Parts: sequence; C-alpha cells; structure tokens
Amino acid sequence: MQLKPVLTFAAGKLLRLGLLLLAVAVFTFVLLSLSPIDPVQAYIGADMLQISPEQRQLIAERWGLDQPMLLRFGDWLGQLLQGNWGTSMVFNQPVSEVIASRFRVSLQMLAIAWLLSGILGLGLGILAGALAGTWIDRAIRLYAYTLASSPTFWVALLLLITFSVSLRITPICCAAPPGVLAADITIWQHLHHLLLPAITLSIIGIANIALHTRQKLIDVLHSDYILFAHAQGETLWGVIRHHGFRNLILPALTLQFASLSELFGGSVLVEQVFAYPGLGEATVQAALRSDVPLLVGIVFFSALFVYTGNTVADLAYPIVDPRIRLGGWQA
Repeated sequence: MQLKPVLTFAAGKLLRLGLLLLAVAVFTFVLLSLSPIDPVQAYIGADMLQISPEQRQLIAERWGLDQPMLLRFGDWLGQLLQGNWGTSMVFNQPVSEVIASRFRVSLQMLAIAWLLSGILGLGLGILAGALAGTWIDRAIRLYAYTLASSPTFWVALLLLITFSVSLRITPICCAAPPGVLAADITIWQHLHHLLLPAITLSIIGIANIALHTRQKLIDVLHSDYILFAHAQGETLWGVIRHHGFRNLILPALTLQFASLSELFGGSVLVEQVFAYPGLGEATVQAALRSDVPLLVGIVFFSALFVYTGNTVADLAYPIVDPRIRLGGWQA
C-alpha cells in the first residue's frame, strides 16, 4: 500500500473531525445556555423553595453559572484541551468518569443490536430481492415498512408489555436484578436483562438495510452480465454468490455504519423504557436537569463515536473490494 494516499486520507479525516467537534461543542453549549430551564432550579429540584437567595447564589458560583456564557465556554474549552471534561452537576463526578461507566453498560447492547440488525437485514434483503414478487418478498416488505414507520419507544413499550408483563420471559427493567451487588451478578443474569433492549434496537435497524439490499439486488439481477451468466447455465443462488454479493456488501456496509447515529439516538429512548442505566439514560437526566458539562460531553463523545464508525467503514472498503483506493487514489 502506498504511504502518501494513506497520510492524505488520515490528515483529511483528522481535519474534518476537528471542525466537526468544534461545531458540535459550540452549538450544543450555546443551545443549552439559552435554554429556558433554570439550571439551579433543575439541580435543586423539589427543595427549591427551602433554600435562601444566598444559598442559590452560592450554588450558582460553585458551578460557574453566574458567569457570562462566553467566559464559561472559554473555561470549558481550555479545560477540555487539558484533558478535563468538567464535573457533572447531576452525578457530582467528573464527566469523563460518568461517560466511561455509562458507555460500558450501553456498549454491549449497541454492539449486539448493530450486529443483529446488519446480519438479519442483509439476509432478509437478499431473500426478498431473489424472490421478488413472491409472498416471501411481500411479507418481508410488510415487516420492513411497518417497523420503518414505527416510533422506537412504541416498539419498546410493545415488546416490554408482551415479553416482560404478559409472558414474564424477560425482566421489566434495569441491567441487573434489584438488590444484587455488581460483583454477584452472573453472566446469565446480565444477558437476561440485556436481551430485550438489544433485540428492540436490532428490530428497528433491520428495516432500512433489508429494503436497500432488496432493491440493490433486483437492480443487479436485471443487469446484462447477470443475463449472460444465466445464459451460461448459472443458477439464481450461484449468480448471487459469485456476482451479486460483492455489489451488495459495499452499500450495505455504508448503510450499516451510517446507522450508528440512529442506533445511538434509539438507545436513548430504549434505555428510558427499560430503565437501563446506560449512556442514553444519563443523557435524559443531563437534559432534564440542565447539566451542561455532562450533556456537552455526551454530545461530544457521540459525535466522536459516529465519526469513528464512518471512518472504519471507509477503511473497510479496500478490504472488501481491492479496486477501491483510500482518498480516491488509483494504483
């Protein structure tokens, strides 16, 4: 592999990443600072009437809320460049520690949902495209269109009522049985609580990739070189295996990595429904209680996470199809 195209690709990616993170930080900080929610009132909660104006002023000074927005943003940016993400008002812990602990809980759910939606979506798309016009194709399209138009929280509530409340197969909430210490949780208990939230996220993610793969396969099967392959006696599944799969995998890969942002956003709603203590649940708490440092940190981290996923997709293209070169350079 030539070194120059790789360095050019990496430099371009790092420059775009820096501009993206700066824009995300500025817009998030400004929007939250202009929010009508009083951060001191959100921090105190129901005990707001029991504190004096002097105590309120002390709390505002403690968290720097009495400073102008530009000064607070400058201080936050300076600390960020030194590796300090600030302190969460809600959890009273460093933001980096809150994000790290919550993301560890969410990561397994996101990984399972991402892999399941990718594999099942690609499989269902190939099946529907190969059998286009049959009842199997119509059933898969009905499933995909129904879920694509269904809100995430509605699907999560439906599954929760069915499998947790009515059938009592899965737990109603949380990442572990109530009252059990983290050190005493078994792998089965962990998977038992993780299963339904992960399946909920994967079910929603299947629709897009299945519909896109189906249409792409139909286009491939109607191309001239596929007609020529059929004329030479190649079977339908042989054509898909030897000629169609490589044309399907690249768009599917792009779509799957691009869905990381939707997956991340969907996890916020799913974790709320299942009371799952992950990063999405922390995001809701930070937004409702106007915890600016934590919310900016989570938005910052999610942008970095999605951008990294898209970069991995770019790096995977030359592996899947050696004719593709990083940065558009040809061998």
